Amino acid sequence: MRESRTNSGAAATDLLLDALDRDSGVALHRQLEASIRAAVRAGRLPVGASLPPSRVLAASLGVSRGVVVAAYEQLSAEGYLTSRSGGYTRVNAGPETAPAAEPPPAPAPAAPVVSFNYGRSDVSNFPRAAWLRSLRRVLTEAPAERLGYTSGQGDPEMRSALAAYLNRVRGTVAHPGDIVICSGYAQGVALLVTVLAAGGRGGRPIAVEDPSSNDDVWPLAAAAGLGPAGVPVGEHGVDIAALEGVDAQALVLTPSHQWPTGGVLPAEARAGVVRWARRTGALVVEDDYDAEYRYDRAAIGAMQGLAPDRVAYLGSASKTLAPGLRLGWMLLPRRLVGPVVEAKLRADRGSPAIDQLAFADFLAAGELDRHLRRMRPVYRRRRDALLRALARHLPRLRPAGIAAGHHLVAWLPPGLDEAAAEQAAAAAGVAIAGLRRYYLAGNGPPGLLFGYASLSERAIEDGVARLGAALGSHGS
Repeated sequence: MRESRTNSGAAATDLLLDALDRDSGVALHRQLEASIRAAVRAGRLPVGASLPPSRVLAASLGVSRGVVVAAYEQLSAEGYLTSRSGGYTRVNAGPETAPAAEPPPAPAPAAPVVSFNYGRSDVSNFPRAAWLRSLRRVLTEAPAERLGYTSGQGDPEMRSALAAYLNRVRGTVAHPGDIVICSGYAQGVALLVTVLAAGGRGGRPIAVEDPSSNDDVWPLAAAAGLGPAGVPVGEHGVDIAALEGVDAQALVLTPSHQWPTGGVLPAEARAGVVRWARRTGALVVEDDYDAEYRYDRAAIGAMQGLAPDRVAYLGSASKTLAPGLRLGWMLLPRRLVGPVVEAKLRADRGSPAIDQLAFADFLAAGELDRHLRRMRPVYRRRRDALLRALARHLPRLRPAGIAAGHHLVAWLPPGLDEAAAEQAAAAAGVAIAGLRRYYLAGNGPPGLLFGYASLSERAIEDGVARLGAALGSHGS
C-alpha cells in the first residue's frame, strides 16, 4: 500500500508540474485547483489515486505550502478530493476509467448563399436609440417595487399601454385586467394548452388550420392527448363549411394573415367562426402574428373585437420589433385570466419587469407606430422585388398571400415536385422550404414558402435567379 501511495503521488506530481503560470494574473491556488479538477474529470487522476503531501507538492512546484493547502481544501469542499487520517489526500470523485476520446464533430453544412427561410424579421432596423431612451426613462423613474417579483399577470404599466394600443390599432375590446404578459406566442399558446388540458373538457381535441405552423400547437396538443384536429384552409383562410363538423374545445386561427398560405378571412367567415364557437362552447385562439404589416390597405381588425368572451387574442413583438425581446401578450376571456396567470407563475414566476416597463414607455411614446411606418415601405419594396423576380425567373409559379406580412407562398405548377425543388435549390445555394411539412397528413397542394423580410432587394433577385436556373424547364 505504501508503494502505491508513493507511486501515485509521484505520478500526480508529474501531472501537475506545468500547472502554474506565474504571469497569467490568476491566483496560484486557483490555477492549481483548475489543473487538479481537470485531471480528475479527464480520468488522468482516477478515483482512489493519492495526491502528494502538501509540503512535497509545494516544494516540487516552487510555491508556499499554503497554495497547495488552499487548493486541496477547496477541492475537498467540492467533493473531488478527500483527506484521510495520516495526511493522505485521495481523489474522491470522477470517472472510474479515463473516458474514450470523442470523435471530432461533424463539419457544419455550408451556409446558403441566399435564405428564404421564414421567421426572420429585419432586426438590423431595430430602433435602438428609441429603445434606449425608454430604458433610461424607466431605470430612472420606475418605482422600486417594480423590480420585485411580479404578479405573473404582468406589470400594470405594460398592460395599460397594450390595452390602449390594441384597442386603437387592432380594434380589440381590451381591458388591462384581461391581459397576461408572456415571453412570446410560443409560451402563450403553451400556457393556454396547459389550462385547456386541465379543464376536463372530455378530451375534445384542439383544432388547427391545415396547413399551419407545426412547431408550437401540434406537439403541445399531441403531448396533452388533445389531437390536433385539422380544419382545411381555402384561398381566404379556414373553410367554414368544414369547421361546422368539427367537435373541438379550441380552434387556433390566423385570420388576419393565414399562416402559411396568406389568406385574409372575410367578414362572413369570421362571423361563422364566432357562431361555431358559441354553439360548441369552444375557444378561438387568435394568433395575430404580423397583421400590422399590410400593404394594400389598412390592416383588418382582430377577431377578438367580435366576441371577447370566446376569443383569446395572442400577439408579440417578434415580427414588429425583434424576436430577441421575448415579449408577448394574451388578451383573454375573463374566465381564463386566473388559470393562465397561475400557469404562468408555475412556468417562470413572471416575465422580466424592466423589459415590460421599457415596452410600455416605447408604446406610450408612439415609437412602435413610428417604427411600423418606417418599416412598411421597406418590406413592401422587398415583396415587390420578390414578385418581379418570380415573374422574370419562375413565371409558372403562382404567388399568393402577398397582401401582408413577411412572406408569400408560390404554388408549384403540375410536374414540379416539391422535394425535388428543395433539393435543387439547396444545391444552388438557396435555402427554401416546401409546404408539405405544414399539412397535418402531409398532403396538400405543393408550394414553396418565400420569406423576404430580412433580405435586400439585390439578394432577393439573386436568390430567385439561382432558383430559376436550378429548376430549369420545370419553372420556366
